[in-house]
Parts: sequence; C-alpha cells; structure tokens
Amino acid sequence: MEHLEANGFIHRDLAARNCLVNDALVVKVSDFGMARYVLDDQYTSSSGSKFPVKWSPPEVFNFCKYSSKSDVWSFGVLMWEVFTEGKMPFEHNPNHEVVLRVSRGHRLYRPRMATPNIYDIMQLCWHEKAEERPSFSQISILISDALEEDGFYSA
Repeated sequence: MEHLEANGFIHRDLAARNCLVNDALVVKVSDFGMARYVLDDQYTSSSGSKFPVKWSPPEVFNFCKYSSKSDVWSFGVLMWEVFTEGKMPFEHNPNHEVVLRVSRGHRLYRPRMATPNIYDIMQLCWHEKAEERPSFSQISILISDALEEDGFYSA
C-alpha cells in the first residue's frame, strides 16, 4: 500500500478478502477493479456508486471522496480483521447502521489478539479527519515499532 500511495493510486477496496498470502507469508494486495490513478490524491465518485461500507470512512459515505487516507481507514479495518482471525467488521449491523454509528464516532473494539500498541495504530487509521490519519509509510514504521516494543521481533 505504501507503493500504491507513493505512485498516486487509490485502491478503494482494501480488505482481507483482497489480500493473498504465500508460503513465505508475503502479502499481496489484489482486486484492483475499483482502483484509481489520481493526480491530487483525491477521487470523487459519482453519487450512487457501490462501495464497501464497513471498510469506508465518513468522507466516503458522506461525500463520495476517496484518497490514500480513505485507504488508510480501510487498512485499519483490515488490521482488525487479521487480529480477530477473520471476523466481519460490524457483523451484527446493517450498512445504514454502520454509517450512523461511525458518523457518531463509534469505532471497532480492540480484538483480543491485538496488543494496545497495535490497537492504537488501528485507531490512528480511524481518525475522523482524513488529514490526521497517518500515511502508509508512517504506518509501516509504527507497526515495526509496535511489534518490537511488544517483543515480537527486534529490528
């Protein structure tokens, strides 16, 4: 995702269902059907376009505005999927309820398998204001630091 962001692409459908993992545990993002190349890091879709509500930030369901920062929000949900071992985000809420809850500031709970440091990164990804969310290059550093601090590896 860091590479896509650096080269002006917005994925718009980042989720666990669109990630492939090989035997060496290398993760590759797939399904670029909704992806867009943008010059100014922003894409506004037409009203009525379908989008993955449970992975989308407020600016998408309110204004149809996509950016690398909306992909960052989706990445936070993807992290949540990983640390819940594949649960569906907002599994008991229909899409219209998710829109209302997220608009009112509700966020997904901390998964049991996620350390507080990892959950802090998820919460940064879910900041209400897109410009306050970290970039993918910042997320990469944050994750490395969190894993080292939590004792998963030393850099």
